[in-house]
Amino acid sequence: MERVVLRFLLASAVILTAATVISGERVNETSATAELVWSKGKLESDLLSKPQPGNSDYLSAGADVDDHDGGFSSLDGVLRWTIGHSDPAKLKESAEDVQRLSASELQKRQLEIKLIEKMNMPSDAQLMQIAIDDLNNSSSSLEDRQRALQELLILVEPLDNANDLNKLGGLAIVIQELNHPDPDIRRLSAWVLGKAYQNNPVVQKQILELGALTKLIKMVKSNSIEEAIKALYAVSALIRNNLSGQELFYAEAGDTMLQEKRLIGKYFEEISQDTGKYVFGVDDTLKALEMGAVETLIVWESLDINRYQLKNSATGEIVIKHLNKEQETNQDNFRDAETKAELEVQDKMPLLEWFANEYKRFGCTLEFVTNKSQEGSQFCRGIGGILRYQLDMRSFDLSDGDVYDDSE
Repeated sequence: MERVVLRFLLASAVILTAATVISGERVNETSATAELVWSKGKLESDLLSKPQPGNSDYLSAGADVDDHDGGFSSLDGVLRWTIGHSDPAKLKESAEDVQRLSASELQKRQLEIKLIEKMNMPSDAQLMQIAIDDLNNSSSSLEDRQRALQELLILVEPLDNANDLNKLGGLAIVIQELNHPDPDIRRLSAWVLGKAYQNNPVVQKQILELGALTKLIKMVKSNSIEEAIKALYAVSALIRNNLSGQELFYAEAGDTMLQEKRLIGKYFEEISQDTGKYVFGVDDTLKALEMGAVETLIVWESLDINRYQLKNSATGEIVIKHLNKEQETNQDNFRDAETKAELEVQDKMPLLEWFANEYKRFGCTLEFVTNKSQEGSQFCRGIGGILRYQLDMRSFDLSDGDVYDDSE
């Protein structure tokens, strides 16, 4: 916003001076367009001409500008300079001259003023370069980096500006910011990239060559919802109508990621709405399977639970237990809870493998999830299912036969 206000003030100063020049009565003080120097630091001081030592104008401007960097130290300084170098009588006379102009003369005057304004205002490319330099400056504060990215977010929308971003070295710099420790910087960086290459094959190709897609896919798994949303937006913009991007996306298991997002999203939606058409945990999931109620069985791909078939040494009864690594070290799990009789291991296999062999028998589909997506990571070490119909698992007691021990 500060830069927008600055542009307005600069344009005002230029127009006021131009009106005086054109009417043939130049003010004796220093020219605003020739000697006005504005700067927030070393980078912006290069945008406009700077008076040189030894020049009489340099001496007259010295009282109004900052000695440290050759520019105004603040917007107040610009305003004071503009007011202080204006002659009310001459401005009034110039205004009356303008009122006496014919339509054609007035149009010519307006074109001349626009030309002067255009010659003295920094271009979009120059503003982009300032933002890029701020990002590339290791000493830039977090606030300066955020401001630079927010400015780029606006500047890269026009197609020509987006194409210039790489020429100015900006693409590589913004991609580098995807690794920044601050999640808001990463979010803004992904957003800038998405804006720059949406429906722009030229920039899409440049982004793929710079290896940004892999980083963006990883960001989609972020624990920060805002960061994940902007990363997904950037990924979508990159692969839209882009065959090369789509091929690389699939090579990076992006299709699996999207499938997981849809699957787990539906599962969590059933839970949030409390529809009763969901189940979780080993105990309840296996009971629902036996009832034929599970439509989609969801299992973490690295589920570390073993299925034991045990035989009571005293009664010969067969007992099924599901134990994780920690539970396997507890010998109480291999003795009868009442008689303390030993439970002999008859068979042992990973529960994951048992599901893969038996799920069809229950008339359901089996979906494995990973931690490669944000939603999948929330399901890590889990097991559950989406049900065909509403079921209140609390109303069911364990049968007298198999025993199911949840690992959670």
